[in-house]
Amino acid sequence: MKVGKLTSDQLKNLVFSTLNTRRSEVMVRPNVGEDCSVIDFGEYVCVMSTDPITGTSEEIGKLAVHITCNDIAASGVNPLGIMLTIMAPEGTSEEEIKKIMLDASNEASKLNVDIIGGHTEITTAVNRIVVSSTGIGKERKKNILNKEIPKDKDLIILTKGAGIEGTGIICFEKEEELTNIYGKDIVSEGKRLLDNISVVKEGIIGGKVGVSFMHDVTEGGILGGIWEVCDLYNLGCIINKDKIYINNSTKVICNHYNIDPLRLISSGSMLIGVSSEKFEKLKLEFEKENIHYSIIGEFTKDKEIFIENNGVKYIVDPPESDELYKVL
Repeated sequence: MKVGKLTSDQLKNLVFSTLNTRRSEVMVRPNVGEDCSVIDFGEYVCVMSTDPITGTSEEIGKLAVHITCNDIAASGVNPLGIMLTIMAPEGTSEEEIKKIMLDASNEASKLNVDIIGGHTEITTAVNRIVVSSTGIGKERKKNILNKEIPKDKDLIILTKGAGIEGTGIICFEKEEELTNIYGKDIVSEGKRLLDNISVVKEGIIGGKVGVSFMHDVTEGGILGGIWEVCDLYNLGCIINKDKIYINNSTKVICNHYNIDPLRLISSGSMLIGVSSEKFEKLKLEFEKENIHYSIIGEFTKDKEIFIENNGVKYIVDPPESDELYKVL
């Protein structure tokens, strides 16, 4: 199989098909495009998500906190705690472990999130540091049950832009090469994108407004995330490529490595579905918080997924291995 997360078909056939136990307390179960599981605890629910950082060893403590908190926020819920598992190869220094934890602790503090446990070990099972993060949030059950789902003509919103996380990772991992060719400014700009990978703020706003869906963009990029959402809700969509913002450093890096920024891992971007009636409220809240966004398309009921470029429509294929792995 290819490097990266499993394809949607592989997940369905190899993973989801093996899950037999279905306890009544579990309200939301694993599915393509589903960021979190939800467990019933009476008046409240527990919202949980888990993710590893495998594509880089740079800024790994920071990334581990944000990718999981972003998933919780995609449910419109404030993350309250995370657990970290660190698997490090032989030869890892104490200073490296401490830096990971200091970075993670600093980012968690910014989000008012508690690191509540985990596991750390040195092992021959890995050849670079891998961190896996599990996040937990708490919400009233009525707020989860009353959520809307996307429908025909709902607008599709993208916050920030394409390829945010991937650009930052590549600029750290390939810093010397890129600096020699494009100079320090482009590389520094790309690295700074990792300071913008939290979508907790827009997630909480979306939850209050009552949007029809939220999905934070990770492996597979913008087009992968859109495909997963359409698959989950059995809808189609038309996306306007010109409306998707791409940072200058992202353009430079993607052109250099001949990779597609729309299929590059992009934590820091949130895909949001919202009815036209609720859009103005969402717009006002985003403007208050200086959150950059754009309307990139809308859902359709015909179940076909298109991206339009210069008046020509192209079918969006299911996500495969992220473009990041072509570089690293």
